[in-house]
Formats: sequence, structure tokens, C-alpha cells
Amino acid sequence: MPFTLPNLPYAFNALEPHIDARTMEIHHGKHHNAYVTNLNNAVAGKPEENLSIEEICKNISKYPVAVRNNGGGHYNHSLFWAIMGPNAGGAPTGTLADAINSAFGNFDEFKTKLAAAGAGRFGSGWAWLIVDGSGKLQITSTPNQDNPLMDVAEVKGTPILGCDVWEHAYYLHYQNRRPDYITAWWNVVNWEEVAKRFTAAK
Repeated sequence: MPFTLPNLPYAFNALEPHIDARTMEIHHGKHHNAYVTNLNNAVAGKPEENLSIEEICKNISKYPVAVRNNGGGHYNHSLFWAIMGPNAGGAPTGTLADAINSAFGNFDEFKTKLAAAGAGRFGSGWAWLIVDGSGKLQITSTPNQDNPLMDVAEVKGTPILGCDVWEHAYYLHYQNRRPDYITAWWNVVNWEEVAKRFTAAK
């Protein structure tokens, strides 16, 4: 199969108390795994079987809905696991911190705006920090499993941080309290990984 479920780079319970082990186990092992399985089934025997997930996302309008939903789910979650970690949180440093301050005024204002994008997304979706085509940082949000790489996105760019606001990301622990989940989520953001993605995207 061309696409595989990436291993989590930490244990299921590593993000507690902010994200509980059972949620991580179901989210990674069931939800993400299903996206990978369904994506592989959707591209089987077709030219896109030989493309990277990034290439597929960038030309998503060419493909069926099953590829859009499951390809987006695979790309989005692969990024999500990578930009989180234990003993994380805090604030970015260096050029990423400078870019955030330049784009949003300061780090707290950035967090407020990204949290608003996540809390304000009706239904299921994602809040993103992206590097746009001019190399500038922007905050945006997408519905369902869409992402800013996709040619159908309202605001296009390279995602360097994404917050999953589907209910399956938080409901066991936070129920309907999405804003509380987002507040807690900042404690597990791996800013070192986000900084690497920022440098690569510029």
C-alpha cells in the first residue's frame, strides 16, 4: 500500500493530562488508520497511487471526494502528531517567534486568534498556522479534513501547525468544551518541530 499510518513519536499517555491516553489511542489507531485504509482503497490502481500526499492535496480538485476526505485526513493527522509532544508548550523562540510577533503583534495575540479560528469553526475542521505564498504567516481554518495545501482552500499555504477541532480529538475528556481543549492543547505544542517546518516552508 502506498500510504501507511505513521507511528506516534511518543506513548499514548505522553500528552496527559491535556490529552488523555484513550483519546490518543482511538484517534491515532482508529480514526487516522481508517483514513489511511480508505485512501489506499481510493487510489488503488490509479496514477495517484504513485504520488506523495502533498502532491495529491495540491491538486485535490482532480480527485473524487473519497480521496479528498481521506487524503486530507491522512495529511492533517500526520502533521498533528508531529507538532505535539510531551514536556512541550511554552513559546517559540528565534526566527519563528520574530515572525509571529511581526504578523500578529505578540505571541498571546497569536494564540487568541488561532484559538478563535478553532473555536469558531462550525462543525468539524481545523485551525492552522501557515506560511503563505509570499513567505508570511497567516492563521486560517478549514472544514472537515480539508487543509491549506489544497487547491480548493480559501486561504492557501504550507501548514506548519494545525489544531484538530473534530469532536473525536477531545470529546472523551472535554465533551462540548472545545475552547477548554484548545487552551489545554497549547501545553503540548512542540515549538521546535513547528520552527523546523517554518524554516522549510519559507
